[in-house]
Amino acid sequence: MRTLLGFYILCLLLGQDLADDVTQNLCFTNRLSDFLPPPYSNISDSMPCTPLWNTFVLRYSENRENVMTIILSALYTTGWVGVGFSRDGRMVGSSAMVGWISKKGHAKIKQYYLQGTERDQVVPDQGELQLQKVPPVVALHGAMIYLAFQVKFTVRVPRRAVILAFSSAYPSKLGRLSKHDDKTTVIVDFSKANGVTSSIQTTASSEKTRHGVMAILGWGCLLPLGAILARYLRHRDPLWYYLHICIQFTGFIFGLAAVILGIQLYNRIQPDIPAHRGIGIFLLSLSILQVLAFFVRPHKETKMRRYWNWHHHWIGRISLFFGAVNIVLGIRMANSEEDGWKIGYGFVLSVTLLAFLVLEILRIRGSIGSPSSHTPPFETHSSSTTV
Repeated sequence: MRTLLGFYILCLLLGQDLADDVTQNLCFTNRLSDFLPPPYSNISDSMPCTPLWNTFVLRYSENRENVMTIILSALYTTGWVGVGFSRDGRMVGSSAMVGWISKKGHAKIKQYYLQGTERDQVVPDQGELQLQKVPPVVALHGAMIYLAFQVKFTVRVPRRAVILAFSSAYPSKLGRLSKHDDKTTVIVDFSKANGVTSSIQTTASSEKTRHGVMAILGWGCLLPLGAILARYLRHRDPLWYYLHICIQFTGFIFGLAAVILGIQLYNRIQPDIPAHRGIGIFLLSLSILQVLAFFVRPHKETKMRRYWNWHHHWIGRISLFFGAVNIVLGIRMANSEEDGWKIGYGFVLSVTLLAFLVLEILRIRGSIGSPSSHTPPFETHSSSTTV
């Protein structure tokens, strides 16, 4: 939009502080009850008003049934204006309300589901927003466009990731959107009277990257490698044992770092990812059990050593399995616009599985992994552990 692009020039000419004052004044420019239909006109003047980004201004109210009335406004000349709600702050996988005034002057508003980044993956008249019986409204008043709608959320979440976007090009006759001219993501604290906001466009992305890297290094590379060495390098005693211990403790540190970064990311954007979060907590618990088990390892001559071996063996296998599952879930839920994560971890997982298959065949044939002595399995070293 030319008016929105002109706002950028205004920021440069007048300075950011004065431009912020201009944005704040947008909350008091018009009396919404003068041109919005009921029920929006009945409650709009009492709504908190929060400048979000550029000339985008948000008004909202939420009742006890988690039904939120939302009015978004922005300077407008041509094209479309959109507001979306995301579980994780990313555009892909979110649902959005988009409004525009057609070339013939007709007001249009639709819900869209953003399956991907391509134009044909932005699907009109679909989405996960539970719109209420009150019809959504688009109104043009002066230089401002207003999108008003009511949506019910499953649970009351104080802080939500809100996506804002606009384009100067009109949608097609079938409602297909043109590519946005610009977009951003902000966190809106709906529990505050003024809807305190914070930008997460770059911060959350970098935090997700660090979280993903730590998880793949720990659960995707080091811990599987340590398990493989313990199973197939037993003929190199005690080398296998010391390599196993060092690699597993290093993998635990990386996995713990991934959990800490994940908690920080969750507190920032509060995404709706119960499965990924739950498995992460489960894995953290199992890994702590493995570390504690190392320090209470019974002597190999005692009867308890057999049960300790079983515990260590199966907890390790279960952890590696769910670690791989959770990495895949994390990559899918991140809705990455690039295929690098999928290709990268797909390669790592394929190499790991192929190595396991080849080494297991060699082990069955007796080529590797068999201790030189005839002591029982998993008891070839006085300090041995089972994987």
